[in-house]
Amino acid sequence: MKKRNYVVGVDFGTESGRAILVDVLHGEELAVHVTPYPHGVIDAALPGSPNRLPQDWALQHPADYLEVLRRSIPAVMQQAGIQPEQVIGIGVDFTACTVLPVNEHGMPLCFLEEFREDPHAWVKLWKHHAAEPQAKRLTELARTRDESFLSRYGGSISSEWLLPKVLETAELSPAVFEAADRFVEAADWVVWQLCGELTRNSCCAGYKGMWHKTEGYVSDDFLKELHPKLEGLYSSKLAGAVQPAGVRAGTLRQEQAEQLGLLPGTPVATAIIDAHAAVLGCGVTEPGSMVLAMGTSLCHMVLSGEERHIDGVSGVVEDGIVPGLFGYEAGQPAVGDMFAWFVNACVSADTKSEAEKAGCSVHEWLEKQAAKLQAGESGLLAIDWWNGGRAPIMNAGLSGLMVGLTLGTTQAEMYRALLEAAAFGTRSIVDRFRVGGVHIEALYACGGLPQKNRLLMQIFADVLGMEIKIAKSSQPVALGAAICGAAAAGAAAGGYGSLREAIQAMGRLQEHSYKPTERTKAAYDRLYGHYRALQDAYGTPQGKLFGLMEDLKRLRSEGLPR
Repeated sequence: MKKRNYVVGVDFGTESGRAILVDVLHGEELAVHVTPYPHGVIDAALPGSPNRLPQDWALQHPADYLEVLRRSIPAVMQQAGIQPEQVIGIGVDFTACTVLPVNEHGMPLCFLEEFREDPHAWVKLWKHHAAEPQAKRLTELARTRDESFLSRYGGSISSEWLLPKVLETAELSPAVFEAADRFVEAADWVVWQLCGELTRNSCCAGYKGMWHKTEGYVSDDFLKELHPKLEGLYSSKLAGAVQPAGVRAGTLRQEQAEQLGLLPGTPVATAIIDAHAAVLGCGVTEPGSMVLAMGTSLCHMVLSGEERHIDGVSGVVEDGIVPGLFGYEAGQPAVGDMFAWFVNACVSADTKSEAEKAGCSVHEWLEKQAAKLQAGESGLLAIDWWNGGRAPIMNAGLSGLMVGLTLGTTQAEMYRALLEAAAFGTRSIVDRFRVGGVHIEALYACGGLPQKNRLLMQIFADVLGMEIKIAKSSQPVALGAAICGAAAAGAAAGGYGSLREAIQAMGRLQEHSYKPTERTKAAYDRLYGHYRALQDAYGTPQGKLFGLMEDLKRLRSEGLPR
């Protein structure tokens, strides 16, 4: 009987990390284990410190990532009863840009006594937004200099990305900046800890670090004008070979092998961003495909055979997702979060009581009631900017809108309008891709929402007028990381000769899909026209109501004299 081989995928999220053990042959998932981060998201004060962090800070403790490895990998091995010699590869995915400064040995500066009280020495999580002033200056300078890289990112640089965060450290904590031998994506740092070698992955480098496969990083002239201390940054503090996903970064060190219960020399893959790993978990490798990673937010990943710069699309990277193809990234910053806000802030006690009587959650109860309505029957239309705009309009100052409310409006009608708003937002992104010359021929969805909300997925199919196929795995991101591990192992060791082969063999889809209904699509076409009119009026400089939402936010923050 042929020996079965397995790979481990480790998915590092915002609040926790998880390991998954997967059969290499067909991608069958044998075991999953979740480890909550002991320190969670550090947004109030540093551990053991009475001093509060400023607004918009979000940090993490790098020791928490090592704890995930030490707890979750042995746990899945024990659950499945697998022997160490049967594991032929390890893959890692991570949130991004989640970055930390380290010394020449790879030790995080926050581990050192002299920097323990300096927040810039800690991991800056992806949702650390305190570098917004630096991001704006960076964008403005790139526009002034007519830098070509800016168009690759839709015309704007996010405060969530690498360079604004490093610039923030250089300006506000020169001591940490000078002491840092490297600034490293947490994804690459974990791989470094596993195999003892620093390899920067092309996914993080391209989407968050402003790297281009042909052109490299941004020029030293630009960096020097941005801040004198940044001159030579990419050849010093951000130095390191950039490799695509699924490449072998190294092999497991003896010390790590003993802690994790695996064999030393086990291949370790280069890392990949969490949302992008979901593309692999869906088994998608063809140009013209869009994968919707649907959770609290929605990330749209598109594969294409050519590079185009599209306004409002936040990144295009060669080898960014699947080697040999250009991967595009766009997103809606509030989808599941928007639905959760409505349930937490707007649902009455009577509705909660009805849901309890029916033996279901409030979300499930609202979904059932909303499903009784036809497209347009609510008389409502919403815009999904509850957490600002990301694509196709990049403006964090935008806010949510609902039109058509009356004294007779029900909570189910409002809930359905929010589901529809999320779908309209995605349609506007698909339209932007098509106008930019990147055609979407196939749609796939994964994440928590497609597994839970059938009405939402049917609305998406009707609004988009396309069939949507659903990932079979409930852990498509971790599965994607495991697929990278199988490719890094190589065919000779029982894995695969390329990442594409591994994806096609191990990525899985459900038999059920969502198909559009023609009558409903016609009604949504009409509503979508109104959505676009509202989007233009409030979100574009030419719109008659442009600036209103931002002014309301300013009024709220300034307050009125008492």
